[in-house]
Amino acid sequence: SHPAQGSWQSITSILIALLCLAAPGGVSLLVPQPNINATVTQNILLSVEYSCRGTATIEWKHVSSWGTTKIAEWKSGNYINISSLYKGRVTTFENGSIQLLNVGMRDAGYYFITVTEEYGTNTYGTIIVNVYEIIYEDLHFVAVVFAFLAAISAILICFMWLCNKSLHLLQKKTTHKLTASTTEEIELETMEC
Repeated sequence: SHPAQGSWQSITSILIALLCLAAPGGVSLLVPQPNINATVTQNILLSVEYSCRGTATIEWKHVSSWGTTKIAEWKSGNYINISSLYKGRVTTFENGSIQLLNVGMRDAGYYFITVTEEYGTNTYGTIIVNVYEIIYEDLHFVAVVFAFLAAISAILICFMWLCNKSLHLLQKKTTHKLTASTTEEIELETMEC
């Protein structure tokens, strides 16, 4: 490569680095758990961690087949505006996370967080929440199968016990017959003498 071209690339990379450092702000967002599975009535934590140089505005939205709903919006260290649909069910945290209490099937979907810094820089994050019902029919089926297997086991145990008793009675009768025939033979032998 040409020496002038190598120095031009290094000057360009230095200028880009200086521009990034001279920019008034910058915001970053970390979403450690982008997929959450929950069952109905469970409490879930939509955990995030943001960092920025200035004051940030955090906004959470929920998108599902029922539509888009704004959950909450707040500025770090300032007011917290929670939607009337989520009053009493949402707790906000300084790091940008929210906790959703007593989830239902309608809470499944996509949760979008937007962190906007005071200078206009923003970043986005998404968490997918799957909510499952506790299916009592399945538990009922398992209980019925367990009861059926227990009944079959009890019948088999009784059958084995009866077979064992019958075998003992048969052995006693056979032994008694053998003893009786042996006694008759002894009596016959003594009569012949």
